[in-house]
Amino acid sequence: MIDGVAQVCDSFEQVPRRIVLDIDDTCDPAHGHQQLALFHAYYDERCFLPIHIYEATSGKPVAVILRPGKTPDGTEVVLVLRHVIGAIRRRWPKVDILVRGDSHYGRPEAMAWCERHRVAYVFGLAGNKVLLARVTALAETAALERVEGEAAKVRRYDEFRYAAKSWNVERRVIARVEASDQGSDSRFVVTNLRGAPRWLYEDVCCARGQAENLIKAHKRHLASDRTSCSKATANQFRLVLHTAAYWLLHTLRGLAPKRSFWRDAQFDTLRLAFIKVAGRVTELATRIKVALPSSYPYRDSLILLAARAAKPP
Repeated sequence: MIDGVAQVCDSFEQVPRRIVLDIDDTCDPAHGHQQLALFHAYYDERCFLPIHIYEATSGKPVAVILRPGKTPDGTEVVLVLRHVIGAIRRRWPKVDILVRGDSHYGRPEAMAWCERHRVAYVFGLAGNKVLLARVTALAETAALERVEGEAAKVRRYDEFRYAAKSWNVERRVIARVEASDQGSDSRFVVTNLRGAPRWLYEDVCCARGQAENLIKAHKRHLASDRTSCSKATANQFRLVLHTAAYWLLHTLRGLAPKRSFWRDAQFDTLRLAFIKVAGRVTELATRIKVALPSSYPYRDSLILLAARAAKPP
């Protein structure tokens, strides 16, 4: 895990002013009797729930951690954050860090730890009777505005101080209420950031959805859910190898020109176009020669990316 942090830090040409860490987990179905495999009622199967952490602005993987198939508790979340953020701060003591995650990462232990260590956070917050009661008037206003024809979908925002029974202090809660033809929908996030409620929800919190695409690239495009070994250590090593493959394709994509099609291509597209290709490799005294089929359609792109990859940093 710490080596992954070092890889991310080394990849930046200069120390950034702020980094954003998106943390989430994903269902990894188990294959028979394996260490750490547990039955998860939500997914209705035995599985692992590996934690993925990405640097959001660049999409670089910070850590991928194999873990049991159960929702992480506050102690586990703090343990992961302490190791990852501690390693980053040892390299970059003054960098500002923002952590974003779903509601099951917004544990009181995790929020308290972030507050003590100068770490900003935006976590989802599960709705309850108390929270819904706080936005009843706002929800009615949004519904009336929609009926009056202001728009097909009306959104309104609010903020207030709130403390759940498991919290020892009040924290800032952002509420988003939406009225549409599907009815009324209320969502909440808890944060220690300053800023307008609408900006915090739409621009900061909702951007966390990109982490799902990054997990998809790791899990589906690079097949990192093939954790079929019986030992947990072997499956963790598999995740390390798949993360190395992620770095390879992420770096390859970054070598493409900014306006090139390849700059935004999915990893499976890059893999099929540039790696999973039949060819003849000849090792000479001073160079390696690769002969590709005459019908290969991406010859010019491959030559360009290979030339850029061979150029010293």
